[in-house]
Amino acid sequence: MEKKNKKLNQKIVLNWAKDVLATEIQGLKNVKAKLGNDFFKAIEASLKCRGRIVISGMGKAGIIGQKFSATLSSTGTSSFWLHAAEAVHGDLGRIKKNDIVIILSYSGQTDEIQNLAPFVKKIGSKIIAITGNINSSLAQYSDIIIDVAVDKEACGLGLAPTTSTTAMLAVCDAISVVLQKIKGFKEKDFASFHPRGSLGRRLLLQVSDIMRKKKQNPVVDAEALVDQVLLKITSAHAGAATVVDRKNEIIGIFTDGDLRRNLKKDRDILNKKVKSVMSAKPTTIKDSDLASEALKVLEKKKIDELPVVDKNNHPIGMLDIQDLIAAGLV
Repeated sequence: MEKKNKKLNQKIVLNWAKDVLATEIQGLKNVKAKLGNDFFKAIEASLKCRGRIVISGMGKAGIIGQKFSATLSSTGTSSFWLHAAEAVHGDLGRIKKNDIVIILSYSGQTDEIQNLAPFVKKIGSKIIAITGNINSSLAQYSDIIIDVAVDKEACGLGLAPTTSTTAMLAVCDAISVVLQKIKGFKEKDFASFHPRGSLGRRLLLQVSDIMRKKKQNPVVDAEALVDQVLLKITSAHAGAATVVDRKNEIIGIFTDGDLRRNLKKDRDILNKKVKSVMSAKPTTIKDSDLASEALKVLEKKKIDELPVVDKNNHPIGMLDIQDLIAAGLV
């Protein structure tokens, strides 16, 4: 091994890194050129599957398999991961005849894989192999074989799975994305599986989920004096109050900005009726609208508060930019 204190040569390090990427890119190009009828059959079989897509493998290929199963599940294809070694120690009971089992193994000769494949065949499940050895034991038991053979690994010794695992991962992604496209899986579908992710919040979170309401939503009569309004705003720990008429319909909003602007003109503003100093006809948003739409409105109008109304234009909440920040939309 080299001495730890040896000075690194930046040019050499970057050239090594570029060689790794070049090798893996070439490997992907080769695998891409080989995609054909077997890949199509794998897609066709997956679409016709009446059960679930079971992914199995060992070692590095197993790690790729776990990611593959997770990607399938999050893009509309029900799947679960099955460890090849655990499968023959009881977990085979999770596989049903109507399932499709996709087994990842570059050599196709790993002991655990050779033990697994015959038993899967006995259950009656269709086997799809993703392998670099189309003449392997795994290939012989498989109904469909996707060849991911590469010329060489990017590892300096040519031993550690590098190019081969990259190729395997890319083909698994290709299967997932093609199935997603065929099934017409959209953003909202994706969001429903990721409700706590940023996309889920953007596509699923409604204004009603995060708006301030009841005591946190100060609503005042147009005839109220400014000092009374300020007390109500302070009590609610809010930044504005919604102003309504006798029909409880919104006619304005009174904010900190309104107070500051009018204070310059009239030092006696506290004794004025709020209707004389409010911002009339404020922009509002419905409680059923998406919170992401509220964010767009706030940004476009360059405002910080947005009154929330029901279908009758009655105030039922207030949305502050801070609420959107707290919800993770900003």
